[in-house]
Amino acid sequence: MTERAEQPADAATWADRPGGDYPAARLRLLRDGTPAGPDRRAALARLTDDWLAALLAAATAPAARGPVARGTALVAVGGYGRGELSPRSDLDLLLLHDGRAATADLAALADRLWYPVWDLGLDLDHAVRTPAEARRAARDDLKVQLGLLDARHLAGDPELTAAVRTAAYTDWRESAPRRLPELRALCQERAARHGELPYLLEPDLKEAHGGLRDATALRAVAASWLADAPRSGLEAARARLLDTRDALHLTTGRATDRLSLQDQDQVAGALGLPDADALLRHTYESARTIAYAADVTWREVGRVLRARSVRPVLRGLLHGRSAGRGERRPLADGVVELDGEAVLARTARPERDPVLLLRAAAAAAQAGLPLATHAIRRCAAARTGAPLPVPWPAEAREQLVTLLGAGAPAVPVWEALEAEGVLARLLPEWEHVRCRPQRNPVHTWTVDRHLVETAVRAAALTRRVQRPDLLLIAALLHDIGKGRPGDHALAGAAVARDTAARLGFGPGDTEVIAALVRHHLLLVETATRRDLDDPETVGAVADAVGSPGTLELLHALTEADALATGPAAWSPWRAGLVAGLVRRVTDRLAGEPAPDPRETGAPTAAQERLAIEAQRTGAPALTLHTRPENGPPDAAKEGPDAAGEPVGVELLIAVPAHPSPGVLPAAAGVLALHRLTVRAAELRALDPEGRGPVLLLSWRVAAEYGSLPEAGHLRADLVRALDGSLDVPARLAERERAYARRSRAALAPPPRATVAAGSSRTATVIEVRAQDAHGLLHRIGRALDAAGVSVRSAHISTLGANAVDAFYVTDAEGAPLPDPVAREVAAAVESALQ
Repeated sequence: MTERAEQPADAATWADRPGGDYPAARLRLLRDGTPAGPDRRAALARLTDDWLAALLAAATAPAARGPVARGTALVAVGGYGRGELSPRSDLDLLLLHDGRAATADLAALADRLWYPVWDLGLDLDHAVRTPAEARRAARDDLKVQLGLLDARHLAGDPELTAAVRTAAYTDWRESAPRRLPELRALCQERAARHGELPYLLEPDLKEAHGGLRDATALRAVAASWLADAPRSGLEAARARLLDTRDALHLTTGRATDRLSLQDQDQVAGALGLPDADALLRHTYESARTIAYAADVTWREVGRVLRARSVRPVLRGLLHGRSAGRGERRPLADGVVELDGEAVLARTARPERDPVLLLRAAAAAAQAGLPLATHAIRRCAAARTGAPLPVPWPAEAREQLVTLLGAGAPAVPVWEALEAEGVLARLLPEWEHVRCRPQRNPVHTWTVDRHLVETAVRAAALTRRVQRPDLLLIAALLHDIGKGRPGDHALAGAAVARDTAARLGFGPGDTEVIAALVRHHLLLVETATRRDLDDPETVGAVADAVGSPGTLELLHALTEADALATGPAAWSPWRAGLVAGLVRRVTDRLAGEPAPDPRETGAPTAAQERLAIEAQRTGAPALTLHTRPENGPPDAAKEGPDAAGEPVGVELLIAVPAHPSPGVLPAAAGVLALHRLTVRAAELRALDPEGRGPVLLLSWRVAAEYGSLPEAGHLRADLVRALDGSLDVPARLAERERAYARRSRAALAPPPRATVAAGSSRTATVIEVRAQDAHGLLHRIGRALDAAGVSVRSAHISTLGANAVDAFYVTDAEGAPLPDPVAREVAAAVESALQ
């Protein structure tokens, strides 16, 4: 870890300048001096102070001949004014003067100060003003005013600096009722632009919500004397973010605030942390402390400003929520609304009421109100060491379910419980997933926030199930096993079983919750990766679920989990597949006989027409249908699968003389050549007129960019690909080389192909997981063709940047492959994708 581009090449030149040893001393400090932390930042600030003071002294000395000798002061503002310098921080400097010097003299003095800074390669934000000009600039520009609140004298006339500081604080406190809303709007704008720091994989340590800018804003609010932030842990959290930024500056050699993925391991090492995940958790915890403090503070600012806006003479004449602080509205036993918050009633006795905190939280969420900080702290203090008896009383369990069932308003209440430290006492298991990052780009949230978001989504589905309490608790716990050894669903089931028992659920309900956690991925994985016409598939799901009631809950949990994951995890098409699987499993659990796969999944009229056309012409036939993104299909699509698709285009291809080696890779290759991305695909064999089988390929595709190709061009290229006149592999390789020259490949895990044992009695299932890429399906199809197997059906699923595809293959006689042969085929496919 080294500081880059700090010391000028010509050290001899610097030795003759004022403070000429500064570059070397700075480098020594950052490399070998004070350990990282507040002491080093302060030491760097002091070293820089001395250097700049020497520059000003030299520039104003009589021997300088020209620049101003008196009536000037050099002032640090902003972060430098606070005495906090990170290795690559810019220097915020204000040159004050009393207005008596000539403009040319001031310009010459400024040059003698600014140019050495620039020569050293440091960024500089500078201004030259009189105290009156500085005051006017602050009135016109909020950022200037905030910077002056941290003004610190460096050199020159201290009375000038004192005058500016005094005026800055006076003006700030007088204008706070007007300027604080402006500051809040700036904070909200930054949050919308840069996101929430506690949940970002590549957070901006300064600009994102919960970052260093928010911490600075809280200092400004405190300086206004109108409100103050919760102090517990705030300074420590800010110091940790500054330490992380210091390590980031030294690691990258750049003045950056973005904690990029490629830098995280090095930054973690510089901070003495074991890995990048530990760094992110460390960062998220600090950011949550700042974000919570900001939320509470701005809420208090709003309350104070609302109260000040009502004239005392009129306040007693008004009614309703705006009538002032004395108006209380009951929410629950021991809980009332006061000034837009849920607070404890005067008669509440938390030391005698162990359920009061959960009741207050549930009441706040149901009313859409924040839960007052002092209410949480009072309850926590009254129940120190024993928040609730074990197992929980029925009312406590019901209040937790009520809190979760409030939906989105439950999130800020939950965050407040966590920030005040009571959540870990209520649910000790939560600590294991708290602030745990998820490095899958499909996921929007950290593990703990994802669990809360899943409960929020599940709250909207409680009308679909008979036991909404089990659904909400399972939603809250479904990923509780993440970060533990082994399969997170299996590990989570054990944790969920213990947790549910402690919450007071009976043995039967506890087992249902554990089963939901254990199988929370079962429906979506089966629906998108397995042949739903195979009775073995439906039977396996029915055996795992066990009862219609559990299936009903699992269906709702599956949808809630996917919706809370991110936009790539759920779609009308995926929902339809899961619903179709649930219908079949419901019939099986109800005792309905399993249908024969040869008699199920009847083709639609459009598919039959296309297959007949291919049989009669002896040539490929295809249709291309455009759909609204999330709208209903057009009239060309019929049948039970017609409801909402995740993509805008459906492509049907019918090729005669099945089995026909090369059809799958040829069709996939042609689509890739036409820049069509395959979102989903299915293969099946039809023989509508008894003239011989036709291979039907049903694709859901989207144009990578530009407009869709014409169906005639697709058909012509498919014919050429099948007769060998179009060299698809060569064309794709040429395009891949050109693409590689224009882009930098993202890091991705290596592809993997495995045999899914026990998935089907009539075929061998080869499951492929790989980074989605141009021509991926083409390469898989070529590998399967080269292995001499027949593809009976294929189920293609694309989730974000990952493809998870399942291929049902047989030998030439239509039988499943022997185990050794199946493993060889899987290895060949995996090798082809390397």
